[in-house]
Amino acid sequence: MGSLSPLHWLVVIGVVVLLFGSGKVSGLMGDVAKGIKTFKKTMAEPDDASMASTADKPAEGPTGTIQGPGVTTGSTSNTTTTASHS
Repeated sequence: MGSLSPLHWLVVIGVVVLLFGSGKVSGLMGDVAKGIKTFKKTMAEPDDASMASTADKPAEGPTGTIQGPGVTTGSTSNTTTTASHS
């Protein structure tokens, strides 16, 4: 049960080309190559100085507090009336 023979690989490649078409397969391989090139380029670049400067700053955004359920604010009261049925 080892690896597949060259004939098996030709059959698999033929089925893939029939299912997706040669244009989609070549376009997909081009996209994969662009992704690998971009990844390698990004990994080769030194750390970006702008990323280090933003890590020192506090996050901007709202500074309010969020109250959980059951906490009431203002002058409204939560009174519940219960009615008993005989």
